[in-house]
Amino acid sequence: MALSPQWLDELRSRITLSGVIGRTTRLTKAGREFKACCPFHNEKTPSFTVNDEKGFYHCFGCGAHGDAIRWMTDQRGMPFMDAVKELAAEAGMEVPAPDPRMAKAAEQRASLHDVMAAAQAWFVDNLASPAGTQARAYLEKRGISAAAIREFGFGYAPDDRGAIAQALSGFPKEMLIEAGLLIDVEGKEPYDRFRGRLILPIQDRRGRVIAFGGRILTDTPNAPKYLNSPDTPVFDKGRTLYNLHRAAAASRQTDRIIVVEGYMDVIALAGAGMGEAVAPMGTALTENQLELIWRLVPVPTLCFDGDSAGQRAALRGIARALPMLKPGHSLSIVTLPEKMDPDDLIRRDGAQAMEALLAKGETLLDAIWRFERDAQPLRTPEDKAGLKARLIEHTETIQHPDIRSLYRRELLDRYSEFAFPPREQRSGFQRGSFQKGRGSFPGRPGSEPPSGRLKQLTPAAARNRLITAVIVGLCRHPGVIGDESNRLAALHPDDAVQARVLDAMLEAAETRKFTAEIDSQPLETGEVTSILQRRGLALPDRESIGGMKFAFLSDHAEEHEATRGLVQAIELLVERPAIETALAEATARFAEDPEGAYAEQQRLLKRKLEFERRLMQMAASRANASA
Repeated sequence: MALSPQWLDELRSRITLSGVIGRTTRLTKAGREFKACCPFHNEKTPSFTVNDEKGFYHCFGCGAHGDAIRWMTDQRGMPFMDAVKELAAEAGMEVPAPDPRMAKAAEQRASLHDVMAAAQAWFVDNLASPAGTQARAYLEKRGISAAAIREFGFGYAPDDRGAIAQALSGFPKEMLIEAGLLIDVEGKEPYDRFRGRLILPIQDRRGRVIAFGGRILTDTPNAPKYLNSPDTPVFDKGRTLYNLHRAAAASRQTDRIIVVEGYMDVIALAGAGMGEAVAPMGTALTENQLELIWRLVPVPTLCFDGDSAGQRAALRGIARALPMLKPGHSLSIVTLPEKMDPDDLIRRDGAQAMEALLAKGETLLDAIWRFERDAQPLRTPEDKAGLKARLIEHTETIQHPDIRSLYRRELLDRYSEFAFPPREQRSGFQRGSFQKGRGSFPGRPGSEPPSGRLKQLTPAAARNRLITAVIVGLCRHPGVIGDESNRLAALHPDDAVQARVLDAMLEAAETRKFTAEIDSQPLETGEVTSILQRRGLALPDRESIGGMKFAFLSDHAEEHEATRGLVQAIELLVERPAIETALAEATARFAEDPEGAYAEQQRLLKRKLEFERRLMQMAASRANASA
């Protein structure tokens, strides 16, 4: 019976590995994993780990490693199909019925693995032979050590159109064609795909050779620099990552996967001690490849060259990842210096420079913003609108609703800050700063600097002074307390003493309103003072409030003027919280309507500046009068 890799992957995904292993081995939770003393060898200190997210177990003592099926066959001694059937029953899956075509395909795959293994041995022998002199010289020039040559299985394909068919004459030519080693052209003799090239084997998760990559060693016109095997029954370039079988083991130590552009980048990083690097097969990162690396680490690092081709590759990778984002899983984006690849950087600045660059990777959101902001000049409103449209287009591809909403809000917030900067920034000066080389305020050339007394009257100080004057005025004209109680209740002084005095006045007015006789009189001046004294509260010093008339006038002929001034001061003080609330509401609408929210914000800011001007005018004029 032949089971497809897709069906087996589905089975593994439906099984909780710790549940299977926990039936016979005592597991202890340790962060995101489980640990135990290894059941495959005797030990006293636990070195056996189980990772449900990645779907494998591993022992750092004896090297035992596998998935749920491997556990059933190795630890429990079950035949492969018995293990599959038991797990399938647990997962609620039906085992496919025997299919003669699938069995034949499985037999063919086994034969092709034999072909690829034989081809790899031949390529390795060629590298060590006199024919491989040029290839060895290239490896020496690149600084690739003998250990790396052995580890990565470098070989050489001679520049001969019929060499591999002769070397592997024990296999039918049809099988060599099926394996991608020969190119079959109608009406011509099949000929070698790889000729005059340095050869690297491409291996699957089990370390079996499934394809080859070849780098040209001469400047041949119209010849590709790198050439890969075509898709075959054992090789699917969209589902394969170069070096994944080594990187998966290394990632368990570093909790990191680095995705680079090419094979030589992987080998350069491995030589610098970063063995957790992988590379796609000369194409943009695919959805299947993303799934492979997300099974290993939640936030893999995509490392691209600093040239335009590298940046385009990065953007393609981001576009593939966005629809697949899920909570806790994302990408880190690293861009190398312009015209440099990892090997160049490591040779020039050392491995520590590469590590430092990897540590400063951008988030996926930061990278999208940078790519699109810098994609083209933004000189006109139409250019800026185009930027907004591109940002929204990215967010709309995200399938997860919460992540999509968060990306949209964050990117549009950045867009609004970029497209609608504060007016001060656009006019070239900062609020409150003096013009360079002058003693005047910005926008008021030649004006005299304010006096020392007025300098103390910042908007906050002016508001505090006016609140103090209002409190004194309310004691002089207590009838206003009841009439303006709603506005006064909305007034929240920053000073704690002011707040207690105002609360006491409002409470006294409310008590009189609800408990007094129908023909009773409103609060009188002396009553308010007595109420405050009973509570241990004193009126502010009138000298601290300047000469505001409503705080002093008591002549009946001027009573109306005084109360009118007091009411105007209360209205002015209550206006500020209303403006602040409206500003907050306008800012909150930026995500849905940046242009409209910005216009409303500017209107409210203008109103706020006018409020502060009136506040300063009222307080400062009285301060000057009393100076």
